[in-house]
Amino acid sequence: MNLEGRKIIVNKSAKELTNMLKNSEDYKNLMPEGLQKFESTGDGFKFGLKGMPEIALKIDDVDQQRVVLKSASSSLDFFLTGTMNPINENQTEVQLLFEGKFNPFIKMMVEKPLQNFINALTDKIEKI
Repeated sequence: MNLEGRKIIVNKSAKELTNMLKNSEDYKNLMPEGLQKFESTGDGFKFGLKGMPEIALKIDDVDQQRVVLKSASSSLDFFLTGTMNPINENQTEVQLLFEGKFNPFIKMMVEKPLQNFINALTDKIEKI
C-alpha cells in the first residue's frame, strides 16, 4: 500500500529541516490535533492519537534529501518517508510518502485514517 501527501513549500532550508528531523523530540510539534500521548525514545518516538492505536516509529535514515521513519513494531511493516528538495537557500519542497506491506483486511481498515494522518502531518509541516 502506497500513500502520498501533497507537495508543500516550507520556509526553511533542507539543512534546517534535516537538523530538526534528526531529533525525535521535535516530532511532537508535528503531531496533528488529538495527540494523547508522545514519548521520545533514543532513536525514535511513540505516539497515540485519539481513535487510533499507539504507533512506535524509529528514525531510520536522515539526510538533506529525505527522512525515513520505520515502524518499530515487528508486526507492522511500513516506512514513512519525507522527501526534501531544496528550492533555494530558505525554501524546501517537502512531500510525505507512506509505504506499507499489509494484508487486504488491514489495508482496508487503515488506508483512510493513514491518509488523514499524512494530510494532517503535511499541514503541520507547512506551518513550521
